[in-house]
Amino acid sequence: MTDAPGTTDPGTTERRSPLDEVHRAAGASFTDFAGWQMPVRYSSDLAEHHAVREHAGLFDLSHMGEILVVGPEASDALDYALAGKLSAIVEGQAKYSLLLARDGGVIDDLVIYRTGPDRYMVVANAANRHVVAEELRARTAPFECEVFDESDDIALIALQGPDALEVLQETEGFGIQGPGNDDEDFDAAIEGLKYYRAVAAEFQGEPVLIARTGYTGEDGFELYVAPERAKALWEALQETGGPRVVPCGLASRDTLRLEAGMPLYGHELSRDILPVQAGLGRVVALTKDGDFVGRAAIEQGPADGAPVLVGLTADGRRAPRAGYAVYDGEGDDARKVGEITSGALSPTLGHPVAMAFVAPELAEVGSSLFVDVRGTRVAASVTALPFYKRGA
Repeated sequence: MTDAPGTTDPGTTERRSPLDEVHRAAGASFTDFAGWQMPVRYSSDLAEHHAVREHAGLFDLSHMGEILVVGPEASDALDYALAGKLSAIVEGQAKYSLLLARDGGVIDDLVIYRTGPDRYMVVANAANRHVVAEELRARTAPFECEVFDESDDIALIALQGPDALEVLQETEGFGIQGPGNDDEDFDAAIEGLKYYRAVAAEFQGEPVLIARTGYTGEDGFELYVAPERAKALWEALQETGGPRVVPCGLASRDTLRLEAGMPLYGHELSRDILPVQAGLGRVVALTKDGDFVGRAAIEQGPADGAPVLVGLTADGRRAPRAGYAVYDGEGDDARKVGEITSGALSPTLGHPVAMAFVAPELAEVGSSLFVDVRGTRVAASVTALPFYKRGA
């Protein structure tokens, strides 16, 4: 599908979403993200952030990678290739997992959906799509399965926020695949869909996979659809939701996931970080039978004194940013003990929040630290993650 929406424009190297025209008509500002021109905001970062926390936001995530692993040994292949036990999830279930290097570092964090008895869809970060596909092909080669990079044939729309369920149920054109396909069946199926579960549905007679997943800390859904159907789906959700549904860019998505304490590859996760350092030790299934790539390094663990990820909160309005240094004191004799990976003035909480890697002896909740914010040492306190939890 070389001419399909979402492919590279002729004469350029940048990628465009199948919703590009919709975003431009809505007045979006754009940013380069892993070679894609994606909306960074439409109106204001704050307005879009608050829309998701209070009602619902609509995100275009078509830059993400979708890689299928299909075949009678797909489960065993993924158990070897990834850190989690993917054979344990049932059809219609999703699982967060990690693709590890042999030294235990994180190549990418993934969400994997089991969409059939011998069929999985691996969702990768846009910047890592090709390396994930290549690694999966290499690691699954000894098994009876095949790997297909379907990223160019799948668009992804996320509807996130407390009104997401209601808007989805009110939108006309949806149905559940199979017999008995009507509005009541769809409403019941969506309302009963558990977190990290997915259902094969239809929109205007065409397939759409609807998952109760997301990256904002709110209830919500992610909808996988053919690129040529993305515009109709986006517009239907927005028209149905009216003022309850606000189009949102990547800037608000970043502050939402930060408040929810969710790691971002390239910030909290990298090839230099073992999962346990980032608080993701539970994601690695050391109890599963057999070997998996990175197992020996994970069992050995990080070096003594390796930094660990913490949450930080501060007073005032001066927000720590990625790359800012963290110190154990305010004076000139203070030691640098860490570095900020993500930070912002929290729109929901009204004060600065950040995640940082710091020396393990300073990672206890309540520890006092200082962040160098453009030459000024700002006092911060180690805080349990997440900073924000819906319903709390």
